[in-house]
Amino acid sequence: MNPDAQIIVLDAGGQYCHLIARKVRDLGVYAEVRASETPACELASARGIVISGGPSSVYDPGSPTVDPAIFSCGVPVFGICYGQQLMAHLLGGEVRKGERGEYGMATLEMDPVSDALFEGLGGRQQVWMSHRDAVAGLPEGFSTAGRTATCAIAAMAAPGKKLYAVQFHPEVVHTERGREYLANFVFRVCGCRKDWDPRGRAPMLEREIRDAVGGRSVFFFVSGGVDSSVAFALCTRALGESRVRGVYVDTGLMREGESEFVGRLAGVAVEPAAEQFLSALKGVTEPERKRHIIGEEFVRVQERIMAERGLAEGSWILGQGTIYPDTIESGGTANAAVIKTHHNRVEGIRKLIEAGRIVEPLKSFYKDEVREVGRELGLPSELLERHPFPGPGLAIRCLCSEVDAPLRATADGYIVPVNSVGVQGDSRSYAPVLAIDALDHERATALINRLPGINRVIGSVRTRVPISRMQVRAGFLTPQRIARLPLADAAIRRLSQRAGFDQRVWQFPVILIPLGASAEFPDSVVLRPVDSVDGMTARSVSIDPALLQEMCAELFQQEGIAGVFLDLTHKPPGTIEWE
Repeated sequence: MNPDAQIIVLDAGGQYCHLIARKVRDLGVYAEVRASETPACELASARGIVISGGPSSVYDPGSPTVDPAIFSCGVPVFGICYGQQLMAHLLGGEVRKGERGEYGMATLEMDPVSDALFEGLGGRQQVWMSHRDAVAGLPEGFSTAGRTATCAIAAMAAPGKKLYAVQFHPEVVHTERGREYLANFVFRVCGCRKDWDPRGRAPMLEREIRDAVGGRSVFFFVSGGVDSSVAFALCTRALGESRVRGVYVDTGLMREGESEFVGRLAGVAVEPAAEQFLSALKGVTEPERKRHIIGEEFVRVQERIMAERGLAEGSWILGQGTIYPDTIESGGTANAAVIKTHHNRVEGIRKLIEAGRIVEPLKSFYKDEVREVGRELGLPSELLERHPFPGPGLAIRCLCSEVDAPLRATADGYIVPVNSVGVQGDSRSYAPVLAIDALDHERATALINRLPGINRVIGSVRTRVPISRMQVRAGFLTPQRIARLPLADAAIRRLSQRAGFDQRVWQFPVILIPLGASAEFPDSVVLRPVDSVDGMTARSVSIDPALLQEMCAELFQQEGIAGVFLDLTHKPPGTIEWE
């Protein structure tokens, strides 16, 4: 039984509201998320209130708000990102759209303030930003506590009223002192006591599985990834092997050797379904359509297998390894924007959820927490330390174009008319890519912050012809292109493992884009190594020049490759996967 929440996080629709609550619980204090409009009288028993970030502008009609009475009820309030803007707006300050956005890492200059929240946190430090609007004028009684080169009021405080706010995200790992900000608020400002121990979660999850499943049995699609494998193991421990069945579906969109590896490691049957999935995806270029089609095909495969094996619908339900980022990126919270619909959140799956025919034991967990549960279960590190791999497979790493199109030269680089998905200001963006002749992460961040209309920057490593002579070529999910990507991916994984580079990054997607030099060389490869903890934010990682050239040499021996690029974009503004 959960204790009463000492900290309430009001959900203003951002990607991070549950991450804030989770980070507070990591401090040993129970926190929970509630709707932003929760009346102040229902929050009076809390020791502290946090207003989360969100994708809206405070001036937008229908944008999330809070009960203004929370600012005068005596409970400390901490506004984060949109939460700072909303606090300033409701208390008479000024919020305006900035001339430039600020996405990813930024340098914060904090004043040596001596109040409870900011004490000991003065000086220059790295923080994580995701905004375009900003506070331009302070409410009465507030003072500025910190600033960045782009944001003049990056932190503000009215200590006498116990009101504090920051424009950056202290809950994400890339804000280097973020844990200290949260700890100061929880313990120094709010006076909370430790009442939450996150250890020993497996027995609790097993009880929840038995309660949710009842007398039924569970059918799993096991992908071989961390999430589905841990969920499968939890259900097997909770219900017994006779009540849990697992199948691995080979969609034709898998990595080289993946089906054999998963079949051996997980000990489940492999169901070949490449023709079904590839036929459904023929001619499709838009990423959301790809994701929806793949999710719906999984539902059809499940129905077919259950019918063939005599698994009665009423006595069997579907198990999934859904984790919390899947839900929030799919727009699964009250005010959240859809960034990208995960295959386990398409319409067919939602109908099964509404009918009570799905169990998802990890749906409120993040990737690093899932790994901890797996260790508690005794699962092998060979499985738990695997890099994340997307449920839709290589379909969302093989970008498509319906037409040939030239690049557009600008003073900053070349606009590549291939759109990728991003997250800017907690909202989804779908925008072209900027290619530059440099591997400069700082320059890439500055360009994205300055230039509207792009959400990703790639640096040229090696191309068969100058970028100015390359062009986007019409390309679909054809057998030829789908075969090209696993070969490139396998080569990069092998070289990364041999060099030990795979141990330095959290994930290393290899992307195929239809950027070519000729009909003989129609595609380019983009390398996307990132460092992250939970997948909510990520830092683009450089590759040692010698290893990078070795990768290029290997890729240029393969058929059809016109160029190799390095993705220089952090998350935000670019999602880890391109689609």
